[in-house]
Amino acid sequence: MARIGRGDRGGVRDGAGAAAQHPAVTLSGSGFRAVVESDRYSPGSFLLVVDGTPQSHVDIEDPTHLSFEYVRRIGHAIDLLAPPGESITAVHLGGGGLTLPRYVAVTRPGSRQQVVEFESDLVEFVRTHLPLPRGAQIRIRHGDAREVLGALPSGLVGSVDLLVVDVFSGARTPAHVTSQEFYRVGAAVLAPTGILAANVADGAGLAFARGQASTLASVFEHVALVVDPQMLKARRFGNVVMFASHSPLPFERMPRLVNSDPTPAKMVAGAELANFIAGAPIVTDATAIPSPPPARSVFQVRP
Repeated sequence: MARIGRGDRGGVRDGAGAAAQHPAVTLSGSGFRAVVESDRYSPGSFLLVVDGTPQSHVDIEDPTHLSFEYVRRIGHAIDLLAPPGESITAVHLGGGGLTLPRYVAVTRPGSRQQVVEFESDLVEFVRTHLPLPRGAQIRIRHGDAREVLGALPSGLVGSVDLLVVDVFSGARTPAHVTSQEFYRVGAAVLAPTGILAANVADGAGLAFARGQASTLASVFEHVALVVDPQMLKARRFGNVVMFASHSPLPFERMPRLVNSDPTPAKMVAGAELANFIAGAPIVTDATAIPSPPPARSVFQVRP
């Protein structure tokens, strides 16, 4: 399919026949407005903005280009979880612009991928305006992330190499995908060496992130997180990426990879992770709350 924003191709049209600058749709499930905007700083790239919050960055010409900090950190884990080019089985909770499924498709050809997305019309919107790489084996399942995860085909249970938890309603993660009970469902679908990667948004004090780390550690033997050092100092709102597995994480190279990123980060594991958790309570279905809302200035797209 044609790309958006190049000549008169790929965009919706106004009454005069001119290509609209920003294709948009109102999502039937949430009522949020989803917009595809050209990335003014990266030709060939686009932002998917939902309810005023950037949800995904997609480089149509180069799906290996991961612009968002937290997505790049998950990309490093994808590179490390198996030998280069080896196909994997992946389940992505939260579709957005399908950035990571695209990355897996081109870096690990032949991979089986399932994407769970609540907003079915968002998927069709993305497929239309941000076409997937040729040959990508990506199946879309529509519905609530937790419900669909617990009802995956038996052939997938115990065989998933990568489970990505990146579920947002607007700018917040819903409470029911943050609890011990939820992570136990995720643990059941993973292969013995499979990795769960969760995107956790939090602000000053990191109380929500500490609770999530504590909860993951109650379900998985091996847990690590990657975070901007400034967030550890409680200086800004942002994303903490958490990784968990039944087996030791193959992350010997991770500290060097994340430290060399455009926005350097550090990996926290072992005794340092225990200090980070510092007695934070385990989150259950009875105590779970949505992730904290960011200030409108944090993630909003400016004109």
